[in-house]
Amino acid sequence: MNPRLPLFLTVLALMLPPLLRADDWPQFRGVNGSGVATGTDPLPTEFSFESKVLWKAKIGDGIGSAVIVDGRVFNSALVDGKTFTVYAHDAATGKEIWKRELPAGELPRITPPNSHASSTMAADGERAYAYFSTIGLVAFDAATGEEKWRHPLPKPAYLMDWGAGASPVVHDGRVFFAQDDDLNPFVIAIDAKTGQALWKTPRVEMLAGYSLPVMCEANGRKDLVIAGSGKLIGYDPATGKERWHCNSLLRTIMTSPVVKDDLIYVAVQSYGDSTRTLKFALLEWLDTNQDGKLARAEMPDEFLERFDASDKNKDQLIDETEIDTAFQHPNNQAAGGNTIQAVRGGGEGDVTKTHVVWNIDNKSPSNLSSPLVFNNRLHVVKSGGISSCFDATDGSTVWDRTRLKNFGDYYASPIAADGKVYIAGRNGFVVVLDDKPELTVLAKNDMGEEILATPSVADGKLFVRTREHVFCISNQAK
Repeated sequence: MNPRLPLFLTVLALMLPPLLRADDWPQFRGVNGSGVATGTDPLPTEFSFESKVLWKAKIGDGIGSAVIVDGRVFNSALVDGKTFTVYAHDAATGKEIWKRELPAGELPRITPPNSHASSTMAADGERAYAYFSTIGLVAFDAATGEEKWRHPLPKPAYLMDWGAGASPVVHDGRVFFAQDDDLNPFVIAIDAKTGQALWKTPRVEMLAGYSLPVMCEANGRKDLVIAGSGKLIGYDPATGKERWHCNSLLRTIMTSPVVKDDLIYVAVQSYGDSTRTLKFALLEWLDTNQDGKLARAEMPDEFLERFDASDKNKDQLIDETEIDTAFQHPNNQAAGGNTIQAVRGGGEGDVTKTHVVWNIDNKSPSNLSSPLVFNNRLHVVKSGGISSCFDATDGSTVWDRTRLKNFGDYYASPIAADGKVYIAGRNGFVVVLDDKPELTVLAKNDMGEEILATPSVADGKLFVRTREHVFCISNQAK
């Protein structure tokens, strides 16, 4: 062997970017947003805010999930109502490695229980990426916290003041970010190293939504897939060009797809039904004098230009004849309702009639909590603590709308690890299910604080982000 070979390999390893480990949880809901932990280390079934806690840290208000890469835990928060703060903690000990503070500036209107620190970070081992609506995307050195770049983005605008909630993802050296708002929706790809935009594709037919971009590999290629108003769309991740679309979704999409092999699963509940157009929601939310019309004075300032363009007769009102297309694209009048469906990836053009494998109209999905596909079963949970489960192959019912015995709202999405399903409720309890073809509750665990963030898993540890803290739950705890 060449005596210089070991030295060459060492230098080469130092030059290459860090690789994700099998147990990392690099973005919202882990690898490709699946919600399934890749490690095999056992996790606690029973725990609480004072039991099986390896460590906890107070970090400030936020509802984004913890991200864990290369032994570091990344979180973001809004501190004192005016400072965005990004943290890196040691995953094993909870020791704070670094903290960076960014002035938040003038914060937009927002509807509780959303938080201005609502986005989940992403990381690739070399850098950690955070999004804030008043700043845009920011990249930090994962080891030191040094700010590497900042990419401003248009501030999102929401007719119903929901507030920002989109999260970045990283794949093959690119940061992808989809901002579906009610004014200028788009998806953008940014060079992860430099922060320069590689492409930006408008999504003009979309209404406000929070669906996470996911990757689907089918027919020998990878597509960037995003769910939105009325449509599931596959893009070329290198160029942003639309490759295919499936017109099978509903009007408002707040949940994210999950991918298993070449199938894309979506579970959505959208306001109203097929006969209840967007106007009903707009009138309920914005028509302050309840006269059945939208007046210019009732509109948020950022939508006045859109209002004026829609007010065809210039009477300062949007009436019954104008409201349906005032804010919803005329070519995409998707309605409300409920759906759970599986769509095969890898198509070309309009695949609505060719790639929907199954589609059921079932009242089980949540409008907030994304589905989980684990061991060929699709799990959903909704407000009231109602759990349903379906066969991922054909959509047949495994169990339908059964109580978890934890009543309340559910914003977090279910995750799977160690042969169990973890479901966090807003009331601070985490229900643990056994992975069986019948609903089997193993434990109901009190974390003592409101939870809107989806839990995370890495290296045999469960990370629970409550409203103000991050908890590390582990069998290593005494």
